[in-house]
Formats: sequence, structure tokens, C-alpha cells
Amino acid sequence: MSLISIIMPVKNAAPFIKDCIESICKQTYTNWELIAVDDHSTDQSYEIISQYESKNEKIHLLKSKGNGIIPALQMGYSHSSGKYIHRMDADDIMPVSKLSNLFELISHFGKGHVATAHVSYFSDQKLNAGYQNYAKWLNQLCENNNHWGAIFKECVIASPNWLIARDDFERVGGFNSFQYPEDYDLVFRFYKANLKVVSLHEVTHLWRDHEKRSSRTMEIYKDNAYFDLKWHYFKELKLNHNRPTVIWGAGPKGKRLVKTIQKDGHPITWVSNNPNKHGKNIYNEILESYQEIINEKNPQILVAVGQRKAQKEICNFLNSNNYSEGKDYFFL
Repeated sequence: MSLISIIMPVKNAAPFIKDCIESICKQTYTNWELIAVDDHSTDQSYEIISQYESKNEKIHLLKSKGNGIIPALQMGYSHSSGKYIHRMDADDIMPVSKLSNLFELISHFGKGHVATAHVSYFSDQKLNAGYQNYAKWLNQLCENNNHWGAIFKECVIASPNWLIARDDFERVGGFNSFQYPEDYDLVFRFYKANLKVVSLHEVTHLWRDHEKRSSRTMEIYKDNAYFDLKWHYFKELKLNHNRPTVIWGAGPKGKRLVKTIQKDGHPITWVSNNPNKHGKNIYNEILESYQEIINEKNPQILVAVGQRKAQKEICNFLNSNNYSEGKDYFFL
């Protein structure tokens, strides 16, 4: 069995870290190393992991020399030696066959692939509906094998639920993310490198929801639209300067997207299906009716509308006018 390096940043995870490490130690796949990097925890995280390190030669504990999750990930990776790379979150749990299932999958398909599978949220309190919906969406992507078709909508691979060959990981730049959210940036680089996603239909990761989870508390994760990141990669990978850019949506998401694009001075046509906003000047852009899309010559349409019912209506309108998702229009 090839060695799997598990890189795990740790920040004040004392209430959960024992469950996490125990789940790793119980894996049916036994050829792994855990490299835990403490990111200046103020609780007992370091001491707890140190106790496990003293009893298990597979566990290695480091103190981050930087601040934040990206330096912690980079430090952990620099001390890894595995042929395959995996990331784990310190407050989550691995089902007992997680590593074996992901390893079997990636071994079958070989280099040029990244393996993932279903996720499931759990909590000692009432589960957040948003997280549950996100997990359901991720699992549907696995079932339909359509991760890259939705790459600009949200992060399409759960950050602690992938396995990749070290050579491929090096090729995409590893944990050298240029901005937060670092997990979404990494997945964009998987996409940019033309890695193929292969997935299982069983749950290989248990995601813990709690009130101190980083996605709830850290400032860098509060704007979950992440338009700076999305626009950066859209410009690089999809934008056709010979086609007019149309932004659909004048709600909070649409406004944030327009402001992001305006930073580059890129020209746009801005449309909405809200007649009360048609003709209004917002951010020095005149809002037009969505019907104006038909008058544009071969547009690329970026849809920034969050409501699911509205998204379906927009799809129906665009499809009926012979626009194709992923080619002519994209949900951001």
C-alpha cells in the first residue's frame, strides 16, 4: 500500500480533536501519516495531539511559523512524504473505510484524477440548513459526475474529502493558494490543470457543524459569494473578449459581482427580471430588462441570482433561446 499523507491544520479544536484522531487511527487503510500543524491554538489542542504523537509513530505534530490556514497547510505539506495527499479538518470524523475507499478509486483511475465521494453533516445542535443543502448539492454532483459543470457556482469538492497523487498535487501548485477561500482556489486549480474528478456514491467524510466552525467565525469566509476568486478564474479560463459580457441579477449577489468586474474596467451589460429596477442607474450602469439579452450578439451571460426558483426560470428562458449552460451562460 502506498503511503497517504494526511495534512491537518489545527486551530482551537480541543473539544473535537480526540474524536478526529481516533477516527484516523481506526482506518482500515493503515499506511498513512498524519501531519498536524497547530495554528497558534489557545486551548489544549497542541497538548492533546502531543499525547497521541508520543504513542503513535504515524502522527507528527508541528507548530505553524505563520498565521492562518494557508501557512499551516504549506508547512504540513513540506514535512510530508506520501505518494498520495489528503487534507483533513480537525473537528471532523473519518468513516472507518474513508482512506481505503478513496485509495482504491484513485488507484484504479491513476494520475490525472482527483478522487472524492459523498459527505454528511452532523451536529450536537440543530443542523444548519445551508450546510445541509450544500452537502446535498455536493452529493448530487458525485452522483451525476458533473463537478466541473458547476465550478463557478460554489466549491464543488469538499475540502477534507479528496485524495490525489503527489505528482498531480505538485503540478497544480499544492497548497500555494493566492487567496482565500484556499479550498475553492485549490479546486479551481484542479480544474485548470484538466484533472478529472472521479467519485464514489458512499459517504467518506463526516462534517461537523458547530458554532465555532471557521466558516462561521472567520472574516475571510463571511462573503460566501467569493466573486473575486470566481472572476479571477473566469477571466483566465472562460472569458471571451470577442463576446459581450452580460450580468443577470440586481440583488445583493448581482451588485457584488458588478462591483468586482468594475475593478477591472471590463465593459458589461447589466440586466434584471425585476421591472422596478429597469432604467435605474446603479454604480454608473443602467439596468435593462433581461429581454435585452436577445438583442446582444453572441453574449456570455453571468447569472448572479441566488433564489432557486428564479434560477430555474432563468435556465428555462436561456435554454428556450438556444443558450447553453457552461458555454453561453454560467451561474456564479
